Amino acid sequence: MTCGLSHNLCVVFKKRGIHVNKKAEQSYSVQDMIKKNKQKKNIGNYFEKGIPYFLLLCAIISVITTIGILFTLLRESITFFSNVSLVDFYLGSEWSPWTDRFGVAPLIIGTLLITAIAICVALPIGLAASIYLSEYASDRTRKIIKPILEILAGIPTVVYGFFALTFVSPLLGSVFTDMKIFNALSAGIVVGIMIIPMIASLSEDAMSAVPKSLREGALGLGATRFEVAMKVVLPAALSGIIASVVLAISRAIGETMIVTIAAGATPNMTFDPRQSIQTLTAFIVQGATGDTSYQSNIYLSIYAVGFTLFIFTLLMNILSQYISRRFKEDY
Repeated sequence: MTCGLSHNLCVVFKKRGIHVNKKAEQSYSVQDMIKKNKQKKNIGNYFEKGIPYFLLLCAIISVITTIGILFTLLRESITFFSNVSLVDFYLGSEWSPWTDRFGVAPLIIGTLLITAIAICVALPIGLAASIYLSEYASDRTRKIIKPILEILAGIPTVVYGFFALTFVSPLLGSVFTDMKIFNALSAGIVVGIMIIPMIASLSEDAMSAVPKSLREGALGLGATRFEVAMKVVLPAALSGIIASVVLAISRAIGETMIVTIAAGATPNMTFDPRQSIQTLTAFIVQGATGDTSYQSNIYLSIYAVGFTLFIFTLLMNILSQYISRRFKEDY
């Protein structure tokens, strides 16, 4: 006999001399099985009802954390701007907090210079890598190269900083003899290397989302694989590619350790990448680790610079979302 019999049936069969399997004899009755399934469903229902509340709690914690950070920046920045003119802070051309000169323009220019160099390095390399992975690489090659490429994103930035200082700067110094050991060029190049995985990975994901029917139609019309990549796939994935570039720019603007170690701590208002400069994030590190008295103008200037950096990253994120919606293609 099979194992699905109830206990009563097993007793009847045994009285009549019919052999019954021991597993069937020990099996539950149909009513017991129904009760057990109902208990399991009740536990599952409680779990399903609790999941939305847990996810809501996580979302609320994220929002509260963001509000707390913004509140701290605003509170200390307002105190700072009550002592220092807002116009002098953003339009002043000399940054020397220890002599009460709070013109943040040199720090902004230094930050933008590093970011521009980084994008000039990362954009062509990252975009070329994404085109190769999406259009030319086999599945086996993609599975090998993409994880290796993404390892660059996991390297600590302090390692990148010492790499820029001890390897890239001397190498560039052999080409540009008047280049200083602390300079914007080496720091910008290494920041660009650091953000290559972000552009390459996100752009490759955007290109892979383009339907194969578009590729097959272009190939059927006689286009080469390069023409398909540049004239069909690239325009179709434009929103994702631009969004990845904007996010990479935000990452370059907020980079700290590389520019602190390799770019120097000289707030020069210059566009010469061979010179030593200072960025917004580098000053925050300098001001936070120096002999800064609590609630002094130097101490409060850290929050004002941090608020300026927050505005930059916020604008870049808003721009990224706008571009994604504006150029989004639905297939």
